Amino acid sequence: MGKDYRKILAWQKCDTFAFAVYGATRNFPREELYGMTSQVRRAALSAPTNIVEGCGRRTQRDYLVFLNRAETSVEEAGYLLDFACRLGYLQPERAKQLLELKAEAARVLTGLISRIDADLDRQNR
Repeated sequence: MGKDYRKILAWQKCDTFAFAVYGATRNFPREELYGMTSQVRRAALSAPTNIVEGCGRRTQRDYLVFLNRAETSVEEAGYLLDFACRLGYLQPERAKQLLELKAEAARVLTGLISRIDADLDRQNR
Protein backbone atom coordinates (compact mmCIF):
# COMPACT_ATOMS: atom_id res chain seq x y z
CA MET A 1 0.00 0.00 0.00
CA GLY A 2 2.79 2.41 0.89
CA LYS A 3 0.56 5.19 2.27
CA ASP A 4 2.17 8.21 3.91
CA TYR A 5 0.94 7.68 7.45
CA ARG A 6 1.63 11.33 8.35
CA LYS A 7 -1.31 12.36 6.16
CA ILE A 8 -3.78 10.04 7.92
CA LEU A 9 -5.92 11.97 10.40
CA ALA A 10 -6.30 8.91 12.65
CA TRP A 11 -2.50 8.64 12.91
CA GLN A 12 -2.23 12.35 13.71
CA LYS A 13 -4.80 12.03 16.52
CA CYS A 14 -3.18 8.89 17.92
CA ASP A 15 0.28 10.47 17.75
CA THR A 16 -0.95 13.56 19.62
CA PHE A 17 -2.55 11.32 22.24
CA ALA A 18 0.62 9.22 22.69
CA PHE A 19 2.79 12.32 22.98
CA ALA A 20 0.48 13.75 25.65
CA VAL A 21 0.49 10.46 27.57
CA TYR A 22 4.29 10.44 27.63
CA GLY A 23 4.31 13.97 29.03
CA ALA A 24 1.65 13.26 31.63
CA THR A 25 3.34 10.12 32.93
CA ARG A 26 6.68 11.80 33.64
CA ASN A 27 5.56 12.50 37.19
CA PHE A 28 4.14 9.08 38.00
CA PRO A 29 5.70 7.52 41.12
CA ARG A 30 9.17 6.09 40.57
CA GLU A 31 8.02 2.65 41.74
CA GLU A 32 5.59 2.59 38.80
CA LEU A 33 8.31 3.03 36.17
CA TYR A 34 8.12 -0.63 35.13
CA GLY A 35 4.43 -0.99 35.97
CA MET A 36 1.76 1.59 35.26
CA THR A 37 4.06 4.11 33.56
CA SER A 38 5.43 1.55 31.13
CA GLN A 39 2.05 -0.07 30.47
CA VAL A 40 0.14 3.14 29.67
CA ARG A 41 2.96 4.46 27.51
CA ARG A 42 3.21 1.21 25.54
CA ALA A 43 -0.56 1.13 25.00
CA ALA A 44 -0.68 4.76 23.86
CA LEU A 45 2.35 4.43 21.57
CA SER A 46 1.03 1.17 20.13
CA ALA A 47 -1.86 2.99 18.44
CA PRO A 48 0.12 5.24 16.06
CA THR A 49 2.79 2.58 15.48
CA ASN A 50 0.17 0.04 14.44
CA ILE A 51 -1.21 2.54 11.94
CA VAL A 52 2.31 3.03 10.57
CA GLU A 53 2.84 -0.72 10.32
CA GLY A 54 -0.53 -1.17 8.62
CA CYS A 55 0.40 1.43 6.01
CA GLY A 56 3.28 -0.80 4.99
CA ARG A 57 1.04 -3.79 4.32
CA ARG A 58 0.06 -4.82 0.82
CA THR A 59 -3.70 -5.21 1.16
CA GLN A 60 -6.58 -3.25 2.66
CA ARG A 61 -7.53 -6.33 4.69
CA ASP A 62 -4.05 -6.45 6.28
CA TYR A 63 -4.19 -2.69 6.87
CA LEU A 64 -7.52 -3.16 8.65
CA VAL A 65 -6.00 -5.73 11.03
CA PHE A 66 -3.48 -3.14 12.21
CA LEU A 67 -6.10 -0.42 12.48
CA ASN A 68 -8.13 -2.72 14.74
CA ARG A 69 -5.04 -3.28 16.89
CA ALA A 70 -4.57 0.48 17.10
CA GLU A 71 -8.18 0.87 18.19
CA THR A 72 -7.81 -1.65 21.02
CA SER A 73 -4.56 0.01 22.14
CA VAL A 74 -6.31 3.38 22.42
CA GLU A 75 -9.00 1.78 24.55
CA GLU A 76 -6.43 0.08 26.77
CA ALA A 77 -4.59 3.36 27.29
CA GLY A 78 -7.86 5.07 28.18
CA TYR A 79 -8.61 2.51 30.88
CA LEU A 80 -5.09 2.80 32.29
CA LEU A 81 -5.35 6.59 32.45
CA ASP A 82 -8.64 6.32 34.29
CA PHE A 83 -7.06 3.83 36.68
CA ALA A 84 -4.04 6.11 37.19
CA CYS A 85 -6.40 8.95 38.06
CA ARG A 86 -8.18 6.79 40.63
CA LEU A 87 -4.79 5.96 42.15
CA GLY A 88 -4.03 9.68 42.39
CA TYR A 89 -1.21 9.60 39.84
CA LEU A 90 -3.04 12.10 37.62
CA GLN A 91 -5.05 15.12 38.64
CA PRO A 92 -8.69 14.78 37.52
CA GLU A 93 -8.44 17.75 35.13
CA ARG A 94 -5.32 16.33 33.45
CA ALA A 95 -6.95 12.91 33.18
CA LYS A 96 -10.00 14.56 31.62
CA GLN A 97 -7.82 16.29 29.00
CA LEU A 98 -6.06 13.04 28.16
CA LEU A 99 -9.32 11.11 27.94
CA GLU A 100 -10.71 13.77 25.59
CA LEU A 101 -7.67 13.28 23.33
CA LYS A 102 -8.23 9.52 23.59
CA ALA A 103 -11.91 9.88 22.66
CA GLU A 104 -11.06 12.01 19.62
CA ALA A 105 -8.40 9.54 18.46
CA ALA A 106 -10.82 6.64 18.95
CA ARG A 107 -13.62 8.45 17.08
CA VAL A 108 -11.46 9.20 14.05
CA LEU A 109 -9.92 5.73 14.06
CA THR A 110 -13.35 4.08 14.25
CA GLY A 111 -14.48 6.16 11.28
CA LEU A 112 -11.46 5.08 9.24
CA ILE A 113 -12.03 1.44 10.15
CA SER A 114 -15.71 1.68 9.19
CA ARG A 115 -14.85 3.27 5.85
CA ILE A 116 -12.28 0.61 4.96
CA ASP A 117 -14.62 -2.15 6.15
CA ALA A 118 -17.36 -0.80 3.87
CA ASP A 119 -14.91 -0.58 0.94
CA LEU A 120 -13.92 -4.22 1.47
CA ASP A 121 -17.59 -5.27 1.64
CA ARG A 122 -18.27 -3.50 -1.68
CA GLN A 123 -15.26 -5.23 -3.29
CA ASN A 124 -16.48 -8.64 -2.15
CA ARG A 125 -19.96 -8.33 -3.65
